[in-house]
Amino acid sequence: MQSGESGAKLSEMIKKAIRDLEVTSSEFDQIMAIADEDGVVDSQEQSLLSQLHAMLANGTIKKVPG
Repeated sequence: MQSGESGAKLSEMIKKAIRDLEVTSSEFDQIMAIADEDGVVDSQEQSLLSQLHAMLANGTIKKVPG
């Protein structure tokens, strides 16, 4: 997957988590796998991951089993 493709996929998954106000454990694992797929976390991916982690930390998004 190209960097732009992984960024787009990450963005899509994180936006879904925001809409749902939750992310399952498997979705979270998939997000992390996409980010690390090419062995490099670029600035776009890092920004998206930072947003997700901040929302998890402040309770905006809940991590749920699944």
